[in-house]
Amino acid sequence: MTEFQMGGDLPVNRIGYGTMRLAAAPEPGFEPGMGHIWRAPADRAAAVAVLRRAVELGANLIDTADSYGLGENEELVAEALHPYREDVVVATKIGVLRPSPTEWVPLGHPDYLRQQAELGLRRLKLDRIDLLQLHRIDPNYPLADQIGALARLVEEGKARHIGLSEATVEQLREAAEIAPIASVQNLYNLGDRHHEDVVDYAAAHGIAFIPFFPVAGGAHAEVDGPLAEVAAEVGATRAQVSLAWLLHRSPTLLPIPGTTSIAHLEENIAAGAVSLTQDQFERLSALTAVPANA
Repeated sequence: MTEFQMGGDLPVNRIGYGTMRLAAAPEPGFEPGMGHIWRAPADRAAAVAVLRRAVELGANLIDTADSYGLGENEELVAEALHPYREDVVVATKIGVLRPSPTEWVPLGHPDYLRQQAELGLRRLKLDRIDLLQLHRIDPNYPLADQIGALARLVEEGKARHIGLSEATVEQLREAAEIAPIASVQNLYNLGDRHHEDVVDYAAAHGIAFIPFFPVAGGAHAEVDGPLAEVAAEVGATRAQVSLAWLLHRSPTLLPIPGTTSIAHLEENIAAGAVSLTQDQFERLSALTAVPANA
């Protein structure tokens, strides 16, 4: 896998691991889905094994958030990986409240952001968070106050780099006037490309674009769909081609596919060795982007 210099000084391999899926099944009365992520998995040993295998395979960018399992996800990362290998980069996100299993509410009060960073340091067993990301921009507080709170943590040595999540180009520009921005984490994959302008802006400014839900679904990923056609040509799986398309799309794209399966994890990491020709890349890029749930 090729490397990217996060923030200009922090090398990470270009396929990382997102931990959001390491969660327990929904409690009675709640439907399955990404809106849950409320408790740590019942089988902690299996989750620990996946995290350790991810690092063994070279996925040294590990992404979590204080809102995943109300902090239990961060604790799980520490349980699996602390003491951390020197090359492991831990990224977490702050700035979202979880009043119930299905609610994700932005809260950008500067004091709250600083408190959550302190809790994250304890749960992750870190003296400094490598990449501290604002999970969502809260429209109820000036962006200068929210980024300023993270910048203060950098000044205090408690965070190394600052990132945003689900941000627009305009918000990235505004944030960069307050403090250096190392990354942006937005929804992006072959089937959902409504952040194309952010991808291009990030590439032009050396900002890491961390796409969540990076593996395309829906019609593109069907067994007789376009991904399957290219996968047969290169001797890879559809998921691997989906990730390879991202790696080809921009040199600053760093996908973080998540899974609870070691087999799927190994498949995802192996996508780093899949090479697309320009023709194959362009054929996939010419497809109409349609979200998987459309």
